[in-house]
Amino acid sequence: MAERSLSGGARLPAHRSLQYALLTTLAWGVWGAFTGLPAEHGFPDTLTYVVWALTMIVPALWALRRAGAPLERDARSLWLGLAIGFLGAGGQMLLFRAVTLGPAYFIFPIVSLSPLVTILLSLVLLRERTGPLGVAGIVLAVLSLPLFDYSPEPGAHAYGGWFVLALAVMIAWGLQAYFIKLANATMSAEGIFTYMMLTAVACIPVAFALTDYSHPINLGLSGPGLAAVIQILNAVGALLLVYAFRYGKAIVVSPLINAGAPLLTAVIALLIAGALPGPYKPAGIILALAGALLLSLQPE
Repeated sequence: MAERSLSGGARLPAHRSLQYALLTTLAWGVWGAFTGLPAEHGFPDTLTYVVWALTMIVPALWALRRAGAPLERDARSLWLGLAIGFLGAGGQMLLFRAVTLGPAYFIFPIVSLSPLVTILLSLVLLRERTGPLGVAGIVLAVLSLPLFDYSPEPGAHAYGGWFVLALAVMIAWGLQAYFIKLANATMSAEGIFTYMMLTAVACIPVAFALTDYSHPINLGLSGPGLAAVIQILNAVGALLLVYAFRYGKAIVVSPLINAGAPLLTAVIALLIAGALPGPYKPAGIILALAGALLLSLQPE
């Protein structure tokens, strides 16, 4: 769920952008809730990454062909495209590992706070200033993070591996969005998306190398087959987001997707789990989603 704002450009009627945004929210919300399922059936998270990378190919080629323009290959576009792509691919690889270690209803609200990183980088490096909504979002984000793996019992304050990985994904995708922001001035949305696909595919050998082959690997329908169905939702959702931002206003699209998709993921995952430890962790979820909403509502 890495592409936060890929394009400006021509506007169509508002309902078209809203349709794209709602479809993205639905695709990413369902994807997030079920993305750890193949690992539970014996298909490693590293190989789930491989499946995801392959599902990116067709949407990227379709988008590039639809754009009717060649891929930007100048030095600036190449550098930004690779930075965007590798941060997105690295974040995906870490995310697939995180959801095998921890619950999706905790992980995705944390990841939804990636705009916090983007805003902080813009403040420091671009000398931009944020408004009251951005400040409120930053405060809620900072308050939410310690609650996700907190327990009031003595000696129970160690944060699990899933929490560290979720933070790493948040930082990677926040950095990615910052570079996307820089790239928007000179690159097309389709070009950015294509670089993301190319770098994702380029990292496939790394995923194979990191795979633990000492355990049996499920190569049936409940392994790579299930992973493909789930990861197609991720790839298609990313492409839909490109056009949601192209045809609509960021102030509508961004909060709906950045907060809506993780909220849908959390709700579905909670319904599947049937229970939620409390009360600190639910408070963390609520604060994180509220922070993501405020960060997304803050005009750039």
